[in-house]
Amino acid sequence: MQRLLIVGCGDVGLRLLPLVVNRYRVYALVRSEQRSALVRSFGAIPLPGDLDAPTTLARLEGLADHVVHMAPPPTSGDRDCRTTHLLRALGSRRSLPRGFVYMSTSGVYGDCAGELVPETRPLRPQSDRALRRADAERQVRRWATARGVRLSVLRVPGIYAADRLPLDRLRAGTPALSPASDPFTNHVHADDLARIVVAALLRGAPGRTYNASDHSQLRMGEYFDLVADRFGLARPPRIPLSEALTRLSPAMLSFMQESRRLTNQRLCRELRFRFRHPTVDSGVSAAADSRDR
Repeated sequence: MQRLLIVGCGDVGLRLLPLVVNRYRVYALVRSEQRSALVRSFGAIPLPGDLDAPTTLARLEGLADHVVHMAPPPTSGDRDCRTTHLLRALGSRRSLPRGFVYMSTSGVYGDCAGELVPETRPLRPQSDRALRRADAERQVRRWATARGVRLSVLRVPGIYAADRLPLDRLRAGTPALSPASDPFTNHVHADDLARIVVAALLRGAPGRTYNASDHSQLRMGEYFDLVADRFGLARPPRIPLSEALTRLSPAMLSFMQESRRLTNQRLCRELRFRFRHPTVDSGVSAAADSRDR
């Protein structure tokens, strides 16, 4: 049985585990005893380690045939030293994995003024977090190319699920932008994202990038309205961008000032992926229905 190492076993990682434990011998890098017990309950083998402490990563060398890297970058700076530490820990050419999947973000494209965005669009990261992700992409691409490792990069938009909806925001009456300024946004259900990782492991082409986005074409305010309607909440008030600049946090504004529509033809054609929740309406409606049962 081939060995799979999951680095960054958070919410999506836990959704991934049931899909891979019968196919691979699965190891998961963990930082706490609580997470170790949880990972073990899914049938995976926890490995204590911390990407911020390179000396704790010695056990990773030569361990895995495939690696899924989903750990977030550090919270400051424009470099991802965590990815640097991971790649160094994986070892020399003779002990390297054959396959590597890196989960990046669609934020690396920056603001695209609502245009359709294929994977070939040049990167223009604008936020610090996107700069760190772009740095990680460059690192894993150089590393994989030089060593002959089959790399797939997933550029992931907003992840949602029944327990990852903006219900608190809606209940608080946090405003959204008026239609004239409202940006296009992109989404993927967390369960579908876990399945996309499996598709990339099995069918990803070497050095290939995939937009891991569903088929929706929604503006951000329309997304909030949809969730509000399905859960019987008031729609958020709409305000112009000039007012939002004084009322909303910088982090929230950074999302609202980037507009793009991801294309996913490469995902569907090359990875032969079929969504269980092809649109946000599908996923949110399923979450609302399950709550009402």
